[in-house]
Amino acid sequence: MIDFPADETGRRSSAAFGRHVVADALRVADPAAADAAAAQTDWRRGYLPHFRALVSAGLAGGYDIAAAGLAAVHHRMPVTIEAPEQPFETLTTAGRETRETEVVLPYGRELLRGDALRQRLDAWVATGVVEQSCAEAVREVMDNPDWLDLSDQRLVVIGAGAEMGPVPAVLGWGGTVVAVDLPAVWARISAVPSAGTVIAPVRPGRDPGADLLTELGAVAHWLDGIEGRLIVGNYLYAPGAAYVRLSVAFDALAVRLRESRDDVALAFLATPTDVFAVPPPAVEQSTQRFRARSRRARVTGALSGGRLLQPNYRGDAVNDSLVPQQGPNYALAKRIQRWRASIARRDGVVSFAVAPPTWTRSVTSNRLLAAAYAGAHLFDVEIFRPETANRLMALLLVHQIRKPRPAAPLAWQDEAESAAHGGLWRTAYHPRTALGLAAVRGFLP
Repeated sequence: MIDFPADETGRRSSAAFGRHVVADALRVADPAAADAAAAQTDWRRGYLPHFRALVSAGLAGGYDIAAAGLAAVHHRMPVTIEAPEQPFETLTTAGRETRETEVVLPYGRELLRGDALRQRLDAWVATGVVEQSCAEAVREVMDNPDWLDLSDQRLVVIGAGAEMGPVPAVLGWGGTVVAVDLPAVWARISAVPSAGTVIAPVRPGRDPGADLLTELGAVAHWLDGIEGRLIVGNYLYAPGAAYVRLSVAFDALAVRLRESRDDVALAFLATPTDVFAVPPPAVEQSTQRFRARSRRARVTGALSGGRLLQPNYRGDAVNDSLVPQQGPNYALAKRIQRWRASIARRDGVVSFAVAPPTWTRSVTSNRLLAAAYAGAHLFDVEIFRPETANRLMALLLVHQIRKPRPAAPLAWQDEAESAAHGGLWRTAYHPRTALGLAAVRGFLP
């Protein structure tokens, strides 16, 4: 069982684990920031500046912080992948739909293709919803529709039932999906229209699927036997501390597969509600918008004592869109994935992109976040429907697999490539100083 380390009293604390991991990662670049993280007594309320420090301390490189963070994770939560007593069997299901051969993006009530899709990409770039590199990547896939045929790959989707995952798109294109998720999710996966093939682990007497936390060794052994090049993607999610445990389990699995095979690429989606160093044009557009803000916004900011409608950037190019309601476990789980993407790209192929804020079940289950999303358009932020977001991110996956890029000199440059942040990088205001006002608008009928 994969779990947090116990202290001298036997208590297992996700807060203590997160605090120590962040401090260990920071120590290689900024000892003072590391000491501050280690001394934080209320991690649940006080974690935000320390996750920002992980980015600001790594602006001159970042790879050393990623390596130190991953080392700390596995030192403090060691994972042993053992041979299973009962290996998985394999279920293979062939789809019967007609394969899609053209890039199509659902958007509202439309299916955008050709010139209509190009115009939408142009509009997103102009309004700051996606970065130019994101639009260029989609256009390049449109110009090379044969790239959509992923029959020469085996896309391993860990968390195959996720709303943000690429399963619907890849199966529509006729690809092969190796689907791993809890057996309880199998009905959702099997209902996806398919022109491709689904391969899943199965045990007698239950639906196909696996629990990564309790069956990691069996999953690793089973994946070792899958023929063909593997693209192993992390699309897992769980509330609270379980999300950290799942991210650690996936990371151990990724390391094991890359050690045992030479044909493994990795894939990750980053959340836009995190901290990123961003390109200068994003800062420039945000600054221009802040300067052009309305008189009402100026008065609101002044009368709030600095709590509302403050500038998105203050002398640096670090965007801090962390949302306190998501908590430190969510932030750490996503940071572990970012660290692995950075390290793996230096010696392999990695697909990584910032995904847009999206109306997923996990968001709508939080009343405040749902309300803030409903009012986000007031601040030039677009919230995506799941069917648009997951197809867009699948197209970026195709581009990054078909046209892999070497690691950039600075880790943050890779993370900013092809970002579809929904406008959070280019809005006039620091997101946390606008969140409450967006929520107020969202609560209104």
